[in-house]
Amino acid sequence: MTDVVVLRTGTHGLAVDEYADALRDRLPTRDVAVARTPAAERDLVADASVVTGAAIDRDLLDAARNLDVFACAYAGYDHLPMDRLRERGVAVTNAAGIHAPSIAEQVLGSVLTFARNLHEGWRRQQRREYRHYQAHELGGSTVTVVGLGAIGHAVVDRLQGFDVDTIGVRYTPSKGGPTDEVIGFDDAAVHDALARTDYLVLATPLTDTTRGLIDAAAFDTLPPESVLVNVARGGVVDTDALVTAIRRQSIRGAALDVTDPEPLPEDHPLWNFENVLLTPHNAGHTPDYWPRLADIVAENLSRLDAGDSLENRVD
Repeated sequence: MTDVVVLRTGTHGLAVDEYADALRDRLPTRDVAVARTPAAERDLVADASVVTGAAIDRDLLDAARNLDVFACAYAGYDHLPMDRLRERGVAVTNAAGIHAPSIAEQVLGSVLTFARNLHEGWRRQQRREYRHYQAHELGGSTVTVVGLGAIGHAVVDRLQGFDVDTIGVRYTPSKGGPTDEVIGFDDAAVHDALARTDYLVLATPLTDTTRGLIDAAAFDTLPPESVLVNVARGGVVDTDALVTAIRRQSIRGAALDVTDPEPLPEDHPLWNFENVLLTPHNAGHTPDYWPRLADIVAENLSRLDAGDSLENRVD
């Protein structure tokens, strides 16, 4: 009987064999198997107590007769058949938190790029044009972070020492947070914060509350010198409103690791703006992805044996 089955689909271009090796290092007494084909997945999950990977569909779930835990390799889990997993009594965990260091570093890199106008320096380098250009300073700015989970906390931690004021937006402001000020998603409070914002960082899950949160009205409220940094989900921003804001110079620019739609079509206008930085949903990439996830899964196997609550459980 296999204890843990690693499904064949990797993430961020990282091979699942590396994930399996990381699990074996942490679980030397457990049998960890990698399913390399669809047929192998069906065979191996039949008796496994723990299955881990990017996704599990209903057919594969039905084949897993002894499954106790599905450890999703992503932070998001809305693509999983959660109703069926609950019916089966299968606990679901996710990878929340493992992306925080790399995504926070990308946020800081994006903010500093716009603060020092480094993208303009790069363009002049390509033209071999040795000519000065205007830049800004990050110090004295106000950075608003929407979402104060692991990523939001990591972003605020990395802003320490830059002499910025920070505003945090979260569902339960009474919980406080690492920012100088914490507000809820009340429309008036959010717009008051946007009006004071120089850098708007989106690090929130996509929910009914956050879908389209940054819309035409939000762009009208943001100061013209403000910069949008989105490492959340593309749907948190109204893309048409963003394009209009860029064209009208209602904001200074945007750094987008996520878009709506995604992938961004080749003929989309966002590709053509010099003040829009686009990366292909890459902020979460880190060579430590599998080791961090393996830490969570290994810890949860110990908790499962002890009958304790699981880390990162989402169901």
